[in-house]
Amino acid sequence: MIQMQEPIETAELLAFARVVDAKSLSRAAAELGVPRATIGRRLARLEQRLGTRLLRRTTRSLALTDAGENFYRQARIVLDAVRAAEASVRESSTELRGNVRVSVPSGMDGSFRQLVTAFVKEHPEVRVQVEFSTRLVDLVREGYDVALRATTEVQPGLIARVLGRHRALAVASPEYIAKHGMPRSARELRGHRCLTGFARGELPQSTWPAGRSTVHVESVLSSNDLALLRQAALDGLGIALLPSLIVEDLLERKALVPVLPGIVEAENVLAVVYPERELMPPQVRAFIDRLVKWGAELFTREDPCVRRRPARKAR
Repeated sequence: MIQMQEPIETAELLAFARVVDAKSLSRAAAELGVPRATIGRRLARLEQRLGTRLLRRTTRSLALTDAGENFYRQARIVLDAVRAAEASVRESSTELRGNVRVSVPSGMDGSFRQLVTAFVKEHPEVRVQVEFSTRLVDLVREGYDVALRATTEVQPGLIARVLGRHRALAVASPEYIAKHGMPRSARELRGHRCLTGFARGELPQSTWPAGRSTVHVESVLSSNDLALLRQAALDGLGIALLPSLIVEDLLERKALVPVLPGIVEAENVLAVVYPERELMPPQVRAFIDRLVKWGAELFTREDPCVRRRPARKAR
C-alpha cells in the first residue's frame, strides 16, 4: 500500500514566512501572537515533512538555504492565495482591510505624503507601513508589497510600472552665484562647490552628466537624502543636481536658479514596483492604483515633457 505524505499545514507556512520576513523567531512569534516555542515546532515539522533544511539557525542569526529560498517564494504565493480566498467569503463589504507595506526613496514630493494620509483616511481597516530609504529592498524576501524606484530594471518575479519621467537639474541659490559666479561651461564646475547624491546607493557621486559626456565634480556635501541636498542648496552651500519635482516651486520663486540648463541635466524615471502575483490582495491593488493616478497627475503638472509608457513586465 502506498503511504500518503502528510500535507503541509497553513500555520507552518505562515510561521516560516513570518520568520523569514522578521529575521527572528522571537519577533515572528510576537507578530503572530504565539509562543516562540510554537514557532520552533512548526518550523521543525515543516522541514521534517519536506525532508530538507530550510533555515540555517544559530543563536544570533537566521539564513535561508537554497531550498529555503525557493520554498519561500512559493510559500508567499500560497499564503497570498489563502488570504484572497478568505476575503472572497467574508461578509459583503466595500471596505478594504489588511496590510500594505511600502518602500519609497527619501525626499519624496509632499503630495506623496498627502496620498498616503488620504488613503488611510479612506480605508480605515487597511494598515499601511511606509519606509523612507535609499536602500534597495528585496520585496519578496523582506515582505514588501510595493516600492517606488528610480529605475525599471528589476529582478525576476517583479513588475515595474512607469509613473513618469522627469528631469534632474543643476541648481544653486542666488547668494551662492553672487559669491562664486555662474559657471559658463560644464568644465567650470570643477572649480565649484557641489552637493552630490550617492552613486549606486553607497558612494558619493564624483561625476555629473554633461550632454553626451560627464564632468568631474568636487563634493563638499554628499547625502542620500534629497531634502538635505535641497536645503543645502537653498542655504547657499553649493550647486546641487536635483529632480525637477522637488525644486520646481523654488525655481518659480527665484529661491533657486538653474545652472547650465540644457547642459548639466539628466532624465530620471519613477516607477512603481511590485511582486508578480496571480492573486494580488485587494488593498495592495487599490494602493497601486492610487499611486498610478498620483503619478499621472504629478508628472503632468510638474513636467509637460514627461512621457509615460504602459506597464512592463520584468524580464
